[in-house]
Amino acid sequence: MSSKVTVKNVNIGIDEPSRAKIAEGLSRLLADTYTLYLKTHNFHWNVTGPMFQTLHLMFETQYTELALAVDLIAERIRALGYPAPGTYSEYAKLSSIPETPGVPKAVEMIRLLVEGQEAVVRTARSIFPVVEEVNDEPTADLLTQRMQEFYEKTAWMLRSLLEE
Repeated sequence: MSSKVTVKNVNIGIDEPSRAKIAEGLSRLLADTYTLYLKTHNFHWNVTGPMFQTLHLMFETQYTELALAVDLIAERIRALGYPAPGTYSEYAKLSSIPETPGVPKAVEMIRLLVEGQEAVVRTARSIFPVVEEVNDEPTADLLTQRMQEFYEKTAWMLRSLLEE
């Protein structure tokens, strides 16, 4: 995390070092989610070709869901007593999802979004060991819901568009 600032006197049954590790992991998840949001929104604006209508609407649904996720993740970081990262420079340092230069073709957009969704799932999974160790059920629930209801499902749906 970019800042070591904590809210004083946070006593939620999770020790400070564990809260710091969880907040750091959630900050990476926030960066990945925001980066994927931006990429999906960009592709929504710029998609062309025979699948335009389908992809334009699908990408809109996806970036809307990602925007909601960003807020949930940031609020959980704050509940743990840490500031949520919120700048492009912080996200660039924390995210595992690379930027996509230019405007790829529609099929390449789909492939890149599959990769992005899968990257977010891997980041979410990497946080579980410390979350489970300290019985942080709210964070575990957030991670499970995001992975099950959106990231993995969206990756599957996008992947199905790449089948021949």
